[in-house]
Amino acid sequence: MKLRIFLVLILIFTIAYAFFQKHASIVKTQAEKNTPKAFLSEVYDKIKENYWEKIEDEKLVEAFKSVSASLGKKLPAEVKTKDELIKNLDYSKAATIAAQVLASLPPVGRSGLFTEKQEQQLKNTVNNVDPSKDLYKDLGVAKGASEAVVEQAFQKKQAEASPEELKKITYAKEVLTEKDTKERYDKGGIEPTIFTKIIGDTLYLQFKKFSPTSLDEFQKAFDAQRERPLDSLIFDLRGNIGGAIDSTAYFLGYFIGKNQSAFEFYKKGDYLPFRTPTDKLPSIAKYKQIVVLVDNNTQSSAEMMAATFKKYHLGLVLGSSTKGWGTVERVFPIDNQFDPANKYSLFMVHSITLRDDNQPIEGRGVDPDIKLTDKNWNQQLYSYFRNQDLINALKRVYSTI
Repeated sequence: MKLRIFLVLILIFTIAYAFFQKHASIVKTQAEKNTPKAFLSEVYDKIKENYWEKIEDEKLVEAFKSVSASLGKKLPAEVKTKDELIKNLDYSKAATIAAQVLASLPPVGRSGLFTEKQEQQLKNTVNNVDPSKDLYKDLGVAKGASEAVVEQAFQKKQAEASPEELKKITYAKEVLTEKDTKERYDKGGIEPTIFTKIIGDTLYLQFKKFSPTSLDEFQKAFDAQRERPLDSLIFDLRGNIGGAIDSTAYFLGYFIGKNQSAFEFYKKGDYLPFRTPTDKLPSIAKYKQIVVLVDNNTQSSAEMMAATFKKYHLGLVLGSSTKGWGTVERVFPIDNQFDPANKYSLFMVHSITLRDDNQPIEGRGVDPDIKLTDKNWNQQLYSYFRNQDLINALKRVYSTI
């Protein structure tokens, strides 16, 4: 009987001990959340999981140690694992350590630690919204003014405007007197990314950047010219900084058709193909001769588009080598926040892009078929297209640089 009681007491004690151990572990884990230590540990893990290149623990630990040393705390040589590293870092400099480690990852300076303000600035850039700009104010009219009022204000200011001022108010007038662009601007401050004009028998389409509205703008730009007897297209990607890269395959589908291999990303040793999800756009079909303009400021998704035009021989690429900005960045949220004044996220390169010859765009760019620096570029173009009207249109475009 005594033995049975003793065994029951041992069982009760064992269960109670296990319960309190588990409870203590939970309390300890909760206490460690939202601390600089937990923050640095999460940053480390997110880099390991999401960075475009395979990065071994030894290399990543050394990156953290190098930054720590530069900030005044040299860690012991025997610190070689993540757990040892996190225990020894200076928690008072957690944000600075994370920011500098991210910035040091190749390509240097592309990744970083973002505050909420920086993340919002990125969203504005992607959406083509500039909170510091007021197109109505540029024309001296009230927000939401009618197209007629905008036009009248432009006419009054036009005569006395300086060349720079004229450029600004002309742009404001163009945005605010076209129904679709005015509606987008009134609703969310979204400016257009695509501008068109007719030069002879050529449609000139300037594409400034990729934004969530660009695909709709693109389709409407071509549909608006459906009935015009145009046969050639100048597709201007000069200065296009890229942007919403996920939409690039949709644009390319309009030219090459659905389910075609548009381009590839490269990540952690694997090639990730992207296929076009859209059918050919009927209103594009009539443009048998296409010239794509690029320059040293054409970057990111615009470089991928130029590379695909070369790959599929959709048109001739003219200009200079593109910028060579071949990284795809993404914002990764952080769960462990420790600073009441700032909420952080990771902005990190998670893939790199490839050009038509399957080489990385990064650091190389996309080379044009014909360089504008060639003295006989127009003769080369003529031998390709036999279209003097198109060449004349190109000369007019370049004369406005």
